Amino acid sequence: MPARPVAALLLLLTVLTGCARQEGRAAESGPVPSRTAAAPGPSADPTDSAWVQLMIPMDEQAVALLDMASRKATGPRLRAWAARLRSDQATELAELRRLRTRMGLPDTDLHEGHDMPGMVTAADLRTARAAGGAAFDRLLVSQIRDHLRQSEQVSRSETAAGSGTRATTRARELVAARGKQLAALTSLCAGKAADVPEPFACPEDHPV
Repeated sequence: MPARPVAALLLLLTVLTGCARQEGRAAESGPVPSRTAAAPGPSADPTDSAWVQLMIPMDEQAVALLDMASRKATGPRLRAWAARLRSDQATELAELRRLRTRMGLPDTDLHEGHDMPGMVTAADLRTARAAGGAAFDRLLVSQIRDHLRQSEQVSRSETAAGSGTRATTRARELVAARGKQLAALTSLCAGKAADVPEPFACPEDHPV
């Protein structure tokens, strides 16, 4: 198996292990209230559950960063790209939340405060709020590129390791979407528009 799918599968298994440990500690210390009641007795495959519970906060954090681009990105082409991707991510997020409900999983964020690969962290969002001009552009493109790449890799592993039809189908759809989204980012980086000031889009140390 190629190195990237192996790494993504290991990440998914690590997430699953971490979630299981957290649930075990929570059970020992008493019930932790969730924002809404979950369906009784989740019956999902653990790998499917781990994937859904990772993808939702990944998308939530990415949407939060993309929201800033409408007022902070330096040019119309970059803002238009961010707006399209933000719409796609919001739609994807709504579908993942519906899948989570059907799987009987709680709506708590098991990864809150975790620095997961490809996750736009709270610290990243604080930095983005304080940044302006080309510095914001560089952060936006770099963080979203990492998010798209990592979520594609983890989703590709879910298609191979998961067992639930709904989850694996959604993962395949997400992999296909990520291919298009990364291609759009490549096109943006290669663009000659005046509002795409190099080297923000394609720094040599982070090629698309």
